[in-house]
Amino acid sequence: MGASGWDYVTPYRGSVEATLEALHEEVFQERYGDGEEYASREELYEDEEFMGEEGTHSILDVRWTTGSTVPDQEADYFTVRPLTNARLVHHFGTDRPTVEQYQDAMARAHEAMRTRNPMEEDTTLLGEDRMRWTGVYVVLHTEGQPSHVGFFGSSGD
Repeated sequence: MGASGWDYVTPYRGSVEATLEALHEEVFQERYGDGEEYASREELYEDEEFMGEEGTHSILDVRWTTGSTVPDQEADYFTVRPLTNARLVHHFGTDRPTVEQYQDAMARAHEAMRTRNPMEEDTTLLGEDRMRWTGVYVVLHTEGQPSHVGFFGSSGD
């Protein structure tokens, strides 16, 4: 089937972990809420053959957050990690980006993906996720306070 990228912006719910949990439930309900394939996320995750080989090509393919900002080929599969403050400043000009700044950076990244030579290094925000079956998160701010989280990554073979 090939790899797929995914990107979500969702309201902040007190912690990144709580935000990821709520987003997981929302996406699960959108995709599997009729109960025909999977009655629960636990049932989905128990289908190790499907999840290990095909996956959902969505945020459901990452299950946990990690505090590490450097992807580890052994430990970080199925996780999302934060950008460092330096990378936030690089992409957004601040370590407290807004939803609008995130959406603009994503739009530029998607445009660059369509137009750049595939042999060139991806220096856009999407280029921060260099390992499949993982993702990156960015806490987004309104008036200096966390208000949303942007999650992006890729999954599939």
